[in-house]
Amino acid sequence: MSSYKERYREIAEVLARHGLGFLIGIAGLEKMVPFHRGLLGHKTQQSPYTNPEHLRLALEELGPTFTKLGQMLSTRSDLLPAGYLQELSKLQDGTPPFAGDAASRLIEQELGAAPETLFADFDAEPLASASIGQAHSARLGDGTRLVIKVRRPGVVSQVQEDLEILQNLASKASRRWEAASGYDVVGLAQEFARTLRAELDYMQEGSNAQRIAESFEDDSGVYVPRVYWEYTTSRVLTLERLTGLKVDDIEGLDRAGIDRQALANRAVGAIAKMVFEDGFFHADPHPGNLFIEPSGRIGLIDFGMVGEIDDRLRHQLGALLVALVRADPGRIAQALLDLSTANRAVERAQLREDLKGVVALYQGRLLGDIDIPALIRRVLALLRHHHLQLPREIALVLKMVLMAEGMGVRLDPEFNLGEALGPHVRKLAVQQAGPLAYARLLGQASGEAAELALEFPGMLRRILESVDTDGVELHLRAAELEPLMGRAERIGNRLVAGLIAAAFVRGVGELVSADDERLRRWSGPLLGAGIGVAGTLGSYLAWTSRRRKR
Repeated sequence: MSSYKERYREIAEVLARHGLGFLIGIAGLEKMVPFHRGLLGHKTQQSPYTNPEHLRLALEELGPTFTKLGQMLSTRSDLLPAGYLQELSKLQDGTPPFAGDAASRLIEQELGAAPETLFADFDAEPLASASIGQAHSARLGDGTRLVIKVRRPGVVSQVQEDLEILQNLASKASRRWEAASGYDVVGLAQEFARTLRAELDYMQEGSNAQRIAESFEDDSGVYVPRVYWEYTTSRVLTLERLTGLKVDDIEGLDRAGIDRQALANRAVGAIAKMVFEDGFFHADPHPGNLFIEPSGRIGLIDFGMVGEIDDRLRHQLGALLVALVRADPGRIAQALLDLSTANRAVERAQLREDLKGVVALYQGRLLGDIDIPALIRRVLALLRHHHLQLPREIALVLKMVLMAEGMGVRLDPEFNLGEALGPHVRKLAVQQAGPLAYARLLGQASGEAAELALEFPGMLRRILESVDTDGVELHLRAAELEPLMGRAERIGNRLVAGLIAAAFVRGVGELVSADDERLRRWSGPLLGAGIGVAGTLGSYLAWTSRRRKR
């Protein structure tokens, strides 16, 4: 318990040293720094650093968990202004390496033999070191070059202690800080804890790498290293080693004769594919995690941080894209509200009014002419103003889009993000607004209704038992319920048919509005399909009505 108290005091002292007394106050750490009260809430006049810089330096000083926290916050454009995001993005996950013989002992404990026995060659000198672990080079007997990631000894207990402290501080802040009522700071702390614990498990990172590799197995322009599962555990991860030029080494790429324009389109296309098509993506594609081979092929490494968009989020994101395409502030506002969470009442009318300025940024323009980063930043500023909080995955998507734009422009000054993302965005919008999407949603609703029907008899029995216990009797006759059930069935049949018809009509409308060319190509088939659907539904309703009368 004393170690926890010492850690609380260390956190308070570091924050005080960097003039972050505001954070000390809302976290309830004043008692930990009684001799620094005069410094709380302001910095000394001689400080050469800005507030964002002080925050970055404090997080670095507090160690691996807080560095990871800063990196996570750097992805939350919906929570922090640009100055803090830019500064926190500079946080480097670098930690002094631990001894090579300690890494060898851990490999032996995990894999059952010394690395010198398992591999034809093993270098005890680490290639790189980070807060969670460090990487060593090795080689198999057939000459295959490997990278072996070894988890840092004692890091799990250290991270676990810090995560518990962070969640306690978040709980205190939610009660002491009025502005926290607009954001779920406790939920953010819990989300961060889940993400960091997953990064501690190298088996999970290996699974992430394999899943992304499978999505690119037919793409000759992107390569993901193979995972050697026979040499992998939760504390040791063995991967095929990739080498090449860094994606931001412009001079090196030019010397190697790499077509930077084609490379920019390939890199951004790979990011767009993961985000908009696969729904499972590498969430930290910074230059250190991208290697460019002599052929121009992109090698992707480090899969500890990933994002995943499930069907619900995909549908909500698609609805937002459709609303943006229609340039309708009302629909954009509703899509943002559906996508976000808020801990206080949102002024919907004001949100719609504010979105008119956003729509003015792109209304009437082609996608390739829209400044997408500026559009995203305006939307994020509105989210912060109205205290709307995005899901982690959507925040990561926006970060990925902004990173892609920066990478593309650096590789090719003429790069146009709108043109690069256009096909992927249009495809997602059409998928989420088409008949199949609505049919899928209807199927989900039908499944939930079926579950309710199965659970209803048991629920009714428990209600009757409860009523009987209190001395009240309730008698029901099945014969008396028969007319009511018949009427309910007829209403249900018509309701389901109406929903299917509405879904079909709306889907066709969205499909047509998304692409005029598509209307010309599909007008004949759509007309035939409409007649067929109408006839089928009419026959079905007539048959069910006649069957019930019998």
